[in-house]
Amino acid sequence: MLRQSLASGHKRPMLQAPTGFGKTLTAAAVIQMALDKGNRVCFTVPAISLIDQTLDEFRAEGITDIGVIQADHPAVDWMARVQIASVQTLARRALPDTDMVLVDEAHQAFKVIFNWMADRPKLPFVGLSATPWTKGLGKHYDDLIIAATTRDLIARGFLSPFRAFAPSHPDLSGVGTVAGDYDEGQAAEAMDKPQLTADIVTTWLKSGENRPTLCFAVNRAHARSLEDEFRAAGVTTAYIDANTERDDRTKIGRAFATGLVKVVVNVGVLTTGIDWDVRCIILARPTKSEILYTQIIGRGLRTADGKEDCIILDHSDTTQTLGYVTDIKHEKLDAGRMAKGRKAEPKVRAVKLPKECTSCTYLKPAGVHVCPECGFAPARREDVATVDGELFQVQGGKTKDDRATKQRFWSGLLWYCDERGYSEGWASHKFKERFGMWPRSLRAVPATPDVHCRNYVRASQIRYAKGRGKEQKTGGAPDAA
Repeated sequence: MLRQSLASGHKRPMLQAPTGFGKTLTAAAVIQMALDKGNRVCFTVPAISLIDQTLDEFRAEGITDIGVIQADHPAVDWMARVQIASVQTLARRALPDTDMVLVDEAHQAFKVIFNWMADRPKLPFVGLSATPWTKGLGKHYDDLIIAATTRDLIARGFLSPFRAFAPSHPDLSGVGTVAGDYDEGQAAEAMDKPQLTADIVTTWLKSGENRPTLCFAVNRAHARSLEDEFRAAGVTTAYIDANTERDDRTKIGRAFATGLVKVVVNVGVLTTGIDWDVRCIILARPTKSEILYTQIIGRGLRTADGKEDCIILDHSDTTQTLGYVTDIKHEKLDAGRMAKGRKAEPKVRAVKLPKECTSCTYLKPAGVHVCPECGFAPARREDVATVDGELFQVQGGKTKDDRATKQRFWSGLLWYCDERGYSEGWASHKFKERFGMWPRSLRAVPATPDVHCRNYVRASQIRYAKGRGKEQKTGGAPDAA
């Protein structure tokens, strides 16, 4: 797709792919193709701390003709055809002579990159980002290539499913907005309250399943309060912010990987550039930014051995405000303010927001009545007047349960049959229970269940267990009602 974009005349394509897709691997393939043609490449990263990680990843892919643009770095080599540089370094020195520029985390919109683009209009720039939704980005990049979405990769088993809960609800009514997001100082004041801090720790002890966890705080003071509260509860906890030395961050990462540290509280620095095995996210930092929210949740969506899903403990109401990360999508780059006289494009219908289960605080998809997590079904209203009528099929549109949805669900059920020794009859009846039809026309190809299949099976098991418990108590079969 990228080669087609460049061949069609685009000079500034933006490649969008979620966390875990393999953007560095893709970049390595692009670099190798450029080298095969005798071209030079500059790869930019958003922080100096990512230089060594990128260098190691490229070398692992067989790219060895690499230099680093950074004072006193042992890999400095101006003759190398591939140069890795941080945007901070580029802003302080002469720009390298190159035939192509790859910009990692391009949504961060650094001025030095945009100035470079303006000075070299014929030089190809390729942006890489999981969230290229920054306002005005379309003024600089001329084509959006969506390689995959988070929903795609979860459904195909390349990213982890997740379960989101809303254990508490902060009062953000008095928090103002600065540059499109909550005012940091006011948000910290709203979140850094003893009762809410204690609730975050208590909820993790109850529902976090002792999983390796990243906790995202508003600012340093808030993060320190959370760190102290976790430690007071006997939970091994570490703290990272922008001032944490690289060696210290590496040590914390190793301790996290081995289980010596269970919770890492951080302030906005673990949103990119890490591939830790994270199985729980505590969102204690409210945000209006789809980009920040998606980057944060993305830290917990990488797959790992023995990992069935990621738990999201959202104490900030962000999920209920912005929706699931799997529902956030943009088909075009934002071009910024419109020219005078230009007509605005029609607004896209807002995402249907999840609803909180009043029994277990699980955030259910919009329109789902029975909670997939605990099986609770709130009583429906009985004071609604009804009249007789006749149902008929609406022509011309697809329902949300289209063939692809049914195939994913059926393949997920077959996966359970293979993994747990269930019969195919079990899968067929579960499918009919869900869709009201048999899966006769679908392919019998097992695949890792997506989040909807997993939640449905889990809810069925909960209902069955509750029914068995009721039967044992009464000495008879459970009430069919």
